[in-house]
Amino acid sequence: MHPLDWLIIAGYLAWVIVDGIRRSKNTDAVEGYFLAGRSLPWWAVGLSVMATQMSAITLVGTTGQGYDDGMRFVQFYFGLPLAMVILSVTLVPFLYRAGVITAYEYLERRFDAKTRALASILFLVSRGLAVGVVISAPAVVLSIVLGWNLVITAIAIGVPTTVYTMFGGVQAVTWADVKQMFVIVGGVFAAVVMLLLGLPDEVGLGDALRVAGASGRLTTIDFSLDPNETYTFWSGLFGGLFLMLGYFGCDQSQVQRYLTAKSVDAGRRSLLMSAFWKIPLQALILLTGVLVFVFYLFNQPPTLFNRAHEDAIRAGSHAGAYARIEEEFGEAFAARRNAASGMILARRSGDVSATAAARDAYVASQDRLLEVRARAEAVAAVAVPDLGDDDYNDVNYVFPTFITTQLPIGLVGLLIAAIFAAAMSSIAAELNALSAATVIDLYRRHLRPGATDRHYLVMSKLSTAFWGIFATVFALYAANLGSLIEVVNQVGSYFYGSLLGVFGLAIIFRRATGTGAFWGLLSGMAVVALVEATTEISFIWYNVIGAVVVIVVGLVLSAGSRSAGTG
Repeated sequence: MHPLDWLIIAGYLAWVIVDGIRRSKNTDAVEGYFLAGRSLPWWAVGLSVMATQMSAITLVGTTGQGYDDGMRFVQFYFGLPLAMVILSVTLVPFLYRAGVITAYEYLERRFDAKTRALASILFLVSRGLAVGVVISAPAVVLSIVLGWNLVITAIAIGVPTTVYTMFGGVQAVTWADVKQMFVIVGGVFAAVVMLLLGLPDEVGLGDALRVAGASGRLTTIDFSLDPNETYTFWSGLFGGLFLMLGYFGCDQSQVQRYLTAKSVDAGRRSLLMSAFWKIPLQALILLTGVLVFVFYLFNQPPTLFNRAHEDAIRAGSHAGAYARIEEEFGEAFAARRNAASGMILARRSGDVSATAAARDAYVASQDRLLEVRARAEAVAAVAVPDLGDDDYNDVNYVFPTFITTQLPIGLVGLLIAAIFAAAMSSIAAELNALSAATVIDLYRRHLRPGATDRHYLVMSKLSTAFWGIFATVFALYAANLGSLIEVVNQVGSYFYGSLLGVFGLAIIFRRATGTGAFWGLLSGMAVVALVEATTEISFIWYNVIGAVVVIVVGLVLSAGSRSAGTG
C-alpha cells in the first residue's frame, strides 16, 4: 500500500485508542469498569449496540455474501425490529431495575446458583468462539494487504486489542464504537461511489442491476417453506426473531450495552435505534457486495480471490494445470462480459424475444465461468497445504481484493482503517462482556466471594487477557470455515435459543423452578446438538428448537419438582 494509506490507518487507530481512553472515567471500580456507572447517553449506547454486532465481519463477510449469493441474506434480519420492540418493553426495564451487572445474575435470584453458572458458561463458550471469528475477518484482510502469514496478522489484531480493552473499560469501548460506526458507513458509501464509477461508460446502474438480477443476485424475498433453506422470509421472521431475542436479550455483550445507559428509557431508545436502522444498513452492505459482482462482470476478477492460495498453486506441482485453467477462465470471462453487454443492448432495443435469448446466453456464460472456477477451486483444495478437504471457499477475500487492487490511494487506507477499527472496537466490547461474566458470575460467586473491589478489578483485567488469547487462537481456525457472517451466526444459533428459553421460564412462567430451568437448559442444548448432527435443518431454526425444548422440559420438570416438594 501507499505510505498515505498507512498514515490514514495509523492516525485513525491512534485517535480511537487515545480518545477512547481519555474519555474513560470511573474505571477504578468493578461497576464503573463494566457499566460506566450507568451514565452513558442513549444515542451512544444505541450506536454501541449496533457496532458490537457490526464488526469487521459485516464488511468482509456480508459483502462477500452479497457477491456470492446476492440480497437474500437480508431476510435473516426480518425478525429484528419485532425483537427489539419486545425486549424494550420487557427485558430492558426488568434487568435495569434489578441492578445487575450481568444478565445471568438474575437467574440466580429467580432460580438458583447452578442455573446462573450454566447459563454464564454457555455464554462464555459461544461468545469466546464468536470473538475468534471476529478477529479472523480483519486478519484475512491484512494477510492479503501485507502478504503476512495469517498467524501473524491474527496476533497483530488480537493482542493490541486485548491490551487496550484491559485498561479502557466499557466507556472507552463505547466511544470507540461511536467513531467506528461513522467510519464504516462513510467507507461503504465511498466504496459504492467507486464501484459505480468503475462501470463502463455505456452501462448505467439500472442496466448493471438488471444483469445482476438475471443471475439471481437481486432476489430478496423467498417464501419457501423448506426448513433446510437458511434465507427465507419465514426463517428470517420466526427463526430470526428467536435468534435476535436470544442475542440482544440473553447475550451479555448486548445486555451490558444497554445497562450502561442513564435510565430505562435511554436503554429502550438504544435498542429501538437498531430496530429502525439495522435492516437498511445491512441491505446497503449486501448491495455493495452485489455491486462488486457487477464490477467484475466488466473488469476481470482473479480466478481465485485468495492471493496466497494462488501463489502456492503456481509454486507447486499443479502450476501447469492451474495455468491452463486461468487461460480458460479468461476466455469464459470475456464471453460473459460480451453476453452481459449483449443483454443490455437487447433490452434497450425493446425486442422481447431478443432480450430473452440474450438473457439465456448470459446465464449460460455465467454457468460456464462458475464451472471453470470450480475446477480452479478443486485444484486449490488438493494443492494448498492445510485446506484438508474439497470444500474450498474464498468468499471472505472478495471485498478485500477489490479494495486493495481497484481503489485509489487514500481510499484504500480509509476502508482498511474502517475494517481494522470495526474489528478492534467489536472485539473490545466482546472481551469486556466475557470478562464481566467470568468474574461476576463465576469467580466472585463461586471461587473468591468476599474479596475487595480492587481484587475483582485486577481479576477482570486478567480474564480479559485470557479471553483475548483464546479468541486469537480460535481465529486461526475460523478463517477457513467459509462465509464469516454465516459462521458467527451459526455459532450463536447453537446457544441463543436455549438461553432465550431459560430467560422465558424466568420472566414469563412464574411457576417454573430451578430444577426445571437447569435441566431444561441442558435439554435444549442436547436437542440442538442432536438436530445439528442428524438433520439438514438450517441453523437459524436451532434458535426456535432450543427455546421451545427448554420451556417445555422446564415446565414439565418444574411441575414434577413442585409435586415432590422440591425445587
